[in-house]
Parts: sequence; structure tokens; C-alpha cells
Amino acid sequence: MEESSELIGLLTGSFTIAFLFIGVIIIIARWKIYEKAGKPGWASIIPIYDNIVLLEIVGKPIWWLVMLFIPLVNIVFVILMFNALAKSFGKGSGFTVGLIFLPFIFFPILGFGDAQYLGPVVD
Repeated sequence: MEESSELIGLLTGSFTIAFLFIGVIIIIARWKIYEKAGKPGWASIIPIYDNIVLLEIVGKPIWWLVMLFIPLVNIVFVILMFNALAKSFGKGSGFTVGLIFLPFIFFPILGFGDAQYLGPVVD
């Protein structure tokens, strides 16, 4: 009984450290993405304001912020924002899928890679 609780504690601690590490990587990558787009990097760590700045980067209207607070609707709008972000850096729809499902890989590619910000996407 004692061994199983130690194992659970070890696994919980390991997962917590892994998730924190991934979170820090995404935060740093988003900071670099914002700087590439000519926005202040620190904006990526302020809740709600980071989405306002991201909407500016991808050229979407500010009222989209309201849509990000509506359950289920927010999923659609985040996908559309990520697609516009990928296009703003000259990437395609496949990159959007990567941003959605593997953000800890694809955000650093945008932030630290050679991708250049091309400006907001015009649909």
C-alpha cells in the first residue's frame, strides 16, 4: 500500500514538472512570436490582453475576444485564430493543425525559427 502511494506521488510530481516545462516553452515561444510581429513580448503573459494583442497580430476584430469566452464557440474561434496566425507567418493549413495539436513544437518553430511575420491575413 505504501509503495503504490509513493509511485502515485512520483508520477504526479513528474507530470507536474513536465506540464510546467511545456508551459514555459510555449510562453517563451509566444513572447518571441509577439516580438517578431512588432508587439511587446510581455503582452504574451498577461491574461486576456495576450488574446487582444494576438487578434491585432492576425488582423481579426476585437469583438472576437467575446467569442473566446463562450463555451464550444471558443474552440472554433481559437482554430480560426491559429489558422490566421499560421498564414500571417507564411505557413499553411497543415501548420495550423500542428499549432492546435502540438503547440509545444509548433509555437517554438514560429518563435525561434526563420519564419517572418508577413502582416495580418486578409481573407
